[in-house]
This record gives sequence, C-alpha cells and structure tokens, in this order.
Amino acid sequence: MQHVIFYTKENCSLCDDARTMLELLNHDYPLEIEERDIYTTDEWLEKYHLQIPVVQLKNTTLNCEQISYKALEQALGEIGD
Repeated sequence: MQHVIFYTKENCSLCDDARTMLELLNHDYPLEIEERDIYTTDEWLEKYHLQIPVVQLKNTTLNCEQISYKALEQALGEIGD
C-alpha cells in the first residue's frame, strides 16, 4: 500500500477534483490517503496556502498546477517500480 499525503482545505474545488482523482487511482494502486487540512497547522498553512491541493508521494510532490490524473498515475507507477 502506498502512503499519500494530501494537503487540502475546506471549500476548495481543486481539492475536490484531486481527491476524486486519488479515489479513482485507488482502484489500480492501493493507497493509504492521509488528508491534512492546511488550516490545522501554521507550518502547513505557511508552506502550502498558495499551492493547494498538494499531493506527496514518496519523493514526489505535486501542487495545484501540476496535479492531473496522468501526473498522479505516472508518479504512482514510478513508486511501484
């Protein structure tokens, strides 16, 4: 099972889209998705407030401008190799 850290916040349509992509990918790649609301920690808010959603997969970090189904699938495939 691959551990995914998903930085998000409430009322974020881009976050909803990224969550849906992760759920779809979970069918082919067993994922343990840890959601982190950036408003619960000052460090996360400072680091990610302009970049969310952010998905961390092992050594890969994708921000709002980089997240797509293809990019997530590619990153998950590289982890599995």
